[in-house]
Amino acid sequence: MIRIYAARWVPPAVQGLVRDLRLRWALEEAGLRYEETLLDRDEWGSDSYRKLQPFGQIPAYEEDGLVLFESGAIVLHIARKSDAILPAEPKAQARVISWMFAALDTIEPPLQTLAMMDLFSGDEPWAKMRRPSALQSAERRLDDLAKYLKGRDFLEGGFSAADILMATVLRIPRHCDIISSRPVLDAYLKRCEARPAFQKAFGDQMAGYKANEPVAA
Repeated sequence: MIRIYAARWVPPAVQGLVRDLRLRWALEEAGLRYEETLLDRDEWGSDSYRKLQPFGQIPAYEEDGLVLFESGAIVLHIARKSDAILPAEPKAQARVISWMFAALDTIEPPLQTLAMMDLFSGDEPWAKMRRPSALQSAERRLDDLAKYLKGRDFLEGGFSAADILMATVLRIPRHCDIISSRPVLDAYLKRCEARPAFQKAFGDQMAGYKANEPVAA
């Protein structure tokens, strides 16, 4: 049986962005059943959890004695179980995997930097000074991506694991209009998010947060 480890609750600013969403979505697209174990923040650094995830981060994945960490690696493992999100033809598969790496290595870092700066350090003098260059870096990458996606529904042929990773990355800067102001990317993200598998995965993640929301003092 597949088991994923996810956060029991996170603050509203990051709800819907925690990376177990990628696993849930991939599993739904692949039609694979799974169970979840929800962990409190102080459990992430426990010795028992670090045996699954050496860095004490969410998510982790278990399956018949196999333990995996890093969301991209886990999504690739899941994708290899189903041609629904990874083509069997070797060259097509290689292209999809290339875009999976692009989502995590090229697009995510500048978007994550911008979001972290805006959401958690926006009032700091250093953040105000660095933000223009961070925004420029993010916009340059997004413009390149929009140029590639123009005229395409998805990154490489039909919907694939690459789109799961790319769409979840494009959700990161939802606090600003950097995606919505680019019609090609806005339409692409909405197309991905409209998929029933995403809706199910997102709903399940959010249901866990709602059920475990801290009681106000």
